[in-house]
Parts: sequence; C-alpha cells; structure tokens
Amino acid sequence: MAQGIDYGNLMHRAMRGLIRDVMADIAERGLPGEHHFFITLNTQHPGVEMADWLRARYPDEITIVIQHWFDNLSVDDDGFAITLNFGNQPEPLYIPYDAISTFVDPSVEFGLKFEVQQSDADEDDEFEDDEGAPMAHAEPEDEERKPGEVVSLDKFRK
Repeated sequence: MAQGIDYGNLMHRAMRGLIRDVMADIAERGLPGEHHFFITLNTQHPGVEMADWLRARYPDEITIVIQHWFDNLSVDDDGFAITLNFGNQPEPLYIPYDAISTFVDPSVEFGLKFEVQQSDADEDDEFEDDEGAPMAHAEPEDEERKPGEVVSLDKFRK
C-alpha cells in the first residue's frame, strides 16, 4: 500500500518537464517575440558540461541568458545543449534540467525557482520580485526534503 502522494517529486518532474517542453519548442521554432530566459544553474552538478575556463570563473553557479544569440540548441529528456557567446567567444554547454535552480522569462513575468534546502531562519522569508513585491511561495509539508526536490513555484504578475 502506498504511504502517500509525493507531491514534491511530482511537482519537480512537472516543472522540469515544462522547461524541457519550452526549450524543445525554442529549438524547433526559435524565440518568439520578446521572450528570453535567465537560467541559473549549479556548475558543479554532475552532467553539466562547460569549458574549464568558464567553470573556473563560475565555480558554483552561473546565470545564462538565452536571448539574441544562441546556436546549436538541442534538447533531450535529461537536459539541453546550447552554444552561447561569452565575451565574443562561442562556448558549447550541456545543462541537465536537475542542475537548474531558476528559470525566468521576464518578458511575461514568469519564473520557476527550485530550492534544495532552506534553513530554519529563512523559512518565514517571502520571495520578492525586483520591485519588492511578494511572489507566490509554496513548500511541501513533508519535513524531510530530498536534494533537488522542488519546494517552491514562483509565478508572478504585476
């Protein structure tokens, strides 16, 4: 008999699937209109592929921007490959979905935030957008969190 519904893992898979679907659509059709993405990822996550000099410059975390110029975008079930321009130097990257901590499309004020852990002191803090307005925040009630488990979904509108 099942112990219960694991909403945290179900939400985790759904949110990662949303990123996969968006990136697959962009790979096929390109970025429509003013859409663009800020994607923050853990550079130490297993499976992240990037140039050594880039990892040395960003040893823990990097935020990439997918907007005006990108090339070779290909998407699979585990992540996506893309070539981005760093200081006029094209660099290929492979980003597993599980390495992503935030995915934001500011053109439509949409964002996803994945949290691994939160200290007791931070649990009562609200998320705020760039203008200090509170954003939606939801956490699973389960006390034991698994690494990489989704504990918040931020979708905000002005």
